[in-house]
Amino acid sequence: MTTETTPATFTQLDLISPLLARLTELEYSQPTQIQAHAIPCVLAGRDLIAGANTGSGKTAAFALPMLQHIFQQESKQQSHKGNFVIGLILVPTRELAKQVADSIRSFSVHFNGAIKTVAVFGGVSANTQMLALRGGADILVATPGRLLDLISSHAIKLDQVKTLVLDEADRMLSLGFTDELSALLDLLPKKKQTLLFSATFPEQVQTLTQKLLNNPVEIQLQSREISTLVQRVFNVNKGEKTAVLAHLIKEHQWRQTLIFVNAKNTCEHLAQKLAKRGIAAEVFHGNKAQGARTRVLEAFKSGKIEVLIATDIAARGLDIEKLPVVINFDLPRSPSDYMHRIGRSGRAGEVGLALSLIDNDDHHHFYIIEKKNKFRLEREQVEGFEIDEARNVPLLNAEKPMAKPAGSGKKKGPKYDDFWLNND
Repeated sequence: MTTETTPATFTQLDLISPLLARLTELEYSQPTQIQAHAIPCVLAGRDLIAGANTGSGKTAAFALPMLQHIFQQESKQQSHKGNFVIGLILVPTRELAKQVADSIRSFSVHFNGAIKTVAVFGGVSANTQMLALRGGADILVATPGRLLDLISSHAIKLDQVKTLVLDEADRMLSLGFTDELSALLDLLPKKKQTLLFSATFPEQVQTLTQKLLNNPVEIQLQSREISTLVQRVFNVNKGEKTAVLAHLIKEHQWRQTLIFVNAKNTCEHLAQKLAKRGIAAEVFHGNKAQGARTRVLEAFKSGKIEVLIATDIAARGLDIEKLPVVINFDLPRSPSDYMHRIGRSGRAGEVGLALSLIDNDDHHHFYIIEKKNKFRLEREQVEGFEIDEARNVPLLNAEKPMAKPAGSGKKKGPKYDDFWLNND
């Protein structure tokens, strides 16, 4: 495991001039911790397990050395033939596939078209992607299901892959992707470089990584990086979450608000309820066609949409610049998904805010989230929406989780204040 050091300059990381020139244009003045630690390891050909906070620059940490390797290696040998892939990046969602591919294309502009990057994912026609893959691709960013479809159609082969990246590796190694990932790994060369990047690595995932990597370097930086994200949790009466949410949005007039819920139909219902309170909100979930999802996400990123209600498909890897606030209307089912959700704000050193609204049904699960992620938050209340003591005994006795209530007196939690929320 690495120890913390001051990040070097990109020049000191031995990156080549086309990449350095592009980084200067993009105003990347100094590597983040994960970039400073990971780039030398990847350039040295080592397998890698890299964990760092969301928004810490993980994409550049694997994309830059991968681009350098491919550019230098391909200039010394004849071009590959057939439907080849040299660098394969597997991601869990369509939106992340597009985002990662766009970032790689941006980093590679000074290679003058020497490196071909293609993204493939479901929800859109496979024919267009098959055409894009004619003659192969230097870098392929893919969701597992669509990649398997394209392999079965003989549109692409994986026998020439030299580098495999699992982005959001905890999700890629979870049970939902196990069969697809196993099928893909069987098609890859045994000799290759394997890189795992994620914000979280649960214990069950760590055991699986031993089968995938060869003497890997391990980088874990989550606990060492200074967070610019403020987390707050508010006790609310059961049935009053929507009213509290509407009050917060109107009171603080955030430039943008991303609201997480657990179900597709909840997205629609909450949007309708907010509309009745004069707040226009769009929804983002798996039932929307890919074209509609892309349009909504782009509109939100550009600021045309101010309030977006989403399921956890928006929790992984999406980079929304300077997003001021994320709100957990529903708590995520998985404690690790909590960290991915709130990581949509406070990215790349920007100040961000993550709010969670909890009622009596949520208080025990939020304790589990705190315990698994090793933090503890003070319980607060929103002024004007104080909780009903008669109906909310667990919330009012929440100072020491899992302890027996001390006496019959019930102390209200601190009132909600404007200390941070007006400071965006």
